[in-house]
Amino acid sequence: MKLTTRGRYAVTAMLDLALHGKDGPISLADISSRQDISLSYLEQLFAKLRRGELVSSVRGPGGGYRLSRSEEAINVADIIDAVNESTDATNCGGKGICQNGEMCLTHHLWDDLSTQIHLFLSGISLAQLTRKEHVQSICERQDGHESAANNPQNLIETETVNA
Repeated sequence: MKLTTRGRYAVTAMLDLALHGKDGPISLADISSRQDISLSYLEQLFAKLRRGELVSSVRGPGGGYRLSRSEEAINVADIIDAVNESTDATNCGGKGICQNGEMCLTHHLWDDLSTQIHLFLSGISLAQLTRKEHVQSICERQDGHESAANNPQNLIETETVNA
């Protein structure tokens, strides 16, 4: 089982939204900038997240996205499921047709692993992730880069130091 970029980016974007969305809606452009994820890719992901009722959109000036439920009520498995990502570790997509149309010797082992992965991800909420010290530290670093990039004075000081 390998989690694709779709699942990884969806979880990253939702975590960013949870960390920054306390004061209002967050634009996908802001998430794109902080997380270095293509804006068009985020638009595709957020369409699925909206259909999965994990986010809601706010139109107009100052619009963007916000969580549609509390951080405690959204777990990582919800996000993975909403973007149609699979935690299936079997070679047959869980159908039991692994070896010439029949079940292979290890089908149940990999199927049990798939269940355990989903249970593990179901036990981790966005709220739990936002409280982790390393997540807070990375968020502060990313916010620092964002403010430096948006402040022309910082750019001048950086160029002077680098000269």
